[in-house]
Amino acid sequence: HTRFFGSMYSSSVTIGDWETFVAQELVAFVDSHYRTLPQAASRGLAGHSMGGYGTIRVGMRNPDVFSSIYGLSPCCMAPQTNPAQLAERAKGADAIRSDDDLAQASFGMKALFASAAAWSPNPANPPFYLDLPGPDNPEVAALWSANAPLALAPQSIPNLRKLEAIAFDAGKDDRGIAQTVVELDELLQSYGIEHFAEIYDGNHVNHIDARIEQFALPFFSKNLRFE
Repeated sequence: HTRFFGSMYSSSVTIGDWETFVAQELVAFVDSHYRTLPQAASRGLAGHSMGGYGTIRVGMRNPDVFSSIYGLSPCCMAPQTNPAQLAERAKGADAIRSDDDLAQASFGMKALFASAAAWSPNPANPPFYLDLPGPDNPEVAALWSANAPLALAPQSIPNLRKLEAIAFDAGKDDRGIAQTVVELDELLQSYGIEHFAEIYDGNHVNHIDARIEQFALPFFSKNLRFE
């Protein structure tokens, strides 16, 4: 949790190094405080929505830390190829002038600020120290695209091959996300990387409990090493 209601599990001068926190600091804390098998073969990573994005991002960059990953309805996977469309999302953002304003904003506006804090930070731009998409900031779309898993994956094929198991899914009515799940499925197929992908009847949230219980937990039970 950050002042922007999310970190995108990324690293920037505005929000801090959340990717290292998840991949190294949190792992070290858990291993030092609990009975674990301190090895990648016994570690899995999973999350929903922004957490699904973080799972794909952190997992494919740290195969020596986590061996199995499951992204549930992972958001934000596609590069931003349409700066004008991205700028349209930012309409009304100039009315957000304080943390209180942001706290009262819509979910979409909070997600916009969280993305900007993670991927287009600007320490010279108070009060939020980030650059939002818009006509005056055409480079923001490129910065966001550089953090999209569908753009990162082709550069991470050796790491993806190191993972023992990869899975991701989305509801067919989860607009945008379902399509990017299909695209990631096709990309991994093109490289011959084994994985599980599924588009199921549902939306972004209505079957998540069942997906965790019936798919994600059995996935880790099957693929993680417990001795």
